[in-house]
Amino acid sequence: MSPPCHTSALLLVFVALAVAVAEQTEERSCDVVGDESSESQMERALLKKLEPLSHMRFNVTVEKGKTENYIYQFRVCREVNSTSHDFGGLVQTDRQNGKTTVIGRINETQVFNGSDWIMLIYKGGDSYGSHCSGEKRRAVIMISCKRGVTASSFSIISEEREKEQECFYLFEMDSSVACPAENSHLSVGSILLITFVSLIAVYIIGGFLYQRLIVGAKGMEQIPHFAFWQDLGNLVADGCDFVCRSKPRNAPAAYRGVGDDQLGEESEERDDHLLPM
Repeated sequence: MSPPCHTSALLLVFVALAVAVAEQTEERSCDVVGDESSESQMERALLKKLEPLSHMRFNVTVEKGKTENYIYQFRVCREVNSTSHDFGGLVQTDRQNGKTTVIGRINETQVFNGSDWIMLIYKGGDSYGSHCSGEKRRAVIMISCKRGVTASSFSIISEEREKEQECFYLFEMDSSVACPAENSHLSVGSILLITFVSLIAVYIIGGFLYQRLIVGAKGMEQIPHFAFWQDLGNLVADGCDFVCRSKPRNAPAAYRGVGDDQLGEESEERDDHLLPM
C-alpha cells in the first residue's frame, strides 16, 4: 500500500472512531410514543419548553419502616445513567441491596399540559412482579407553575399498584417552565399617563427652544407662556381662598384693639361741626 493510501485509511479509521465516540457520549432525549410523523406540534413545543430542565438531576429518598428504603432518580428527557443505554428517565434504587429498577423510559414519553402545569409521563418501565398483572411500570411527573424557580420540590406522592392494570408512580415538582407567558400589555390608564407625560415634555422642551432661539428670551422668560403660569398660582390661591374660607368675608374681626371705642367716639365728635345747623 502506498503512503498516501495508508494515510487515507488511517484518517478513515480515526473519523469512524470519533463518530462512534460521539454517538456514545451524546445523550438521548425524549421520544414521544408513536411514529415521529404522528407527533403533534403541541408535544414538540412542550418538549422544547422543558429543555432548560434537561441538564438537571433530581433525587428523592423514601423510607417506609425497615422493608422499603428507596432512592428515586429523575431527569427530564435524559437518561439517568447514559452508560447503561436503558433509556431510563426515572430509576428506583433499593438502598438495602443496590437493585436498580427502571420506573419509566424516555423513549416512551407522553406529554401534555394545562394552563399552569405540564404532565410528563414515562412508560415502558421494568415489569411488575406479582402486582398489576405483571404490566410494565409507568412514571407520572406533574410539573406545576412556580415563577422565579427553575426547579424545586421534587417528591413522590404515591404509588398506585393495587389495581389490576394502569398502575403508576406519581411525582410532582415546581418549575417556572410550566408557567404561562406573562401578559405584558399596558393598561388604558398606563397608556394615558405615558401619553400625558410625553405631551408635557414636548410642550416644555419645544416651548423652551422656541422662546430661546426664535424669540430670544432670557432667564425665566424662556419658560413657555411664563406670564400665564405666573398668574396661575395667584388664581389658584384666590380660588382656594374663596372656596375654603370658613366664615363670611364681611364678618367683623373677633379682636378689637384697646381704645377702639374711644377712637370711634372721637371721630363722630370731630364731624359734628360739619353738620348743617
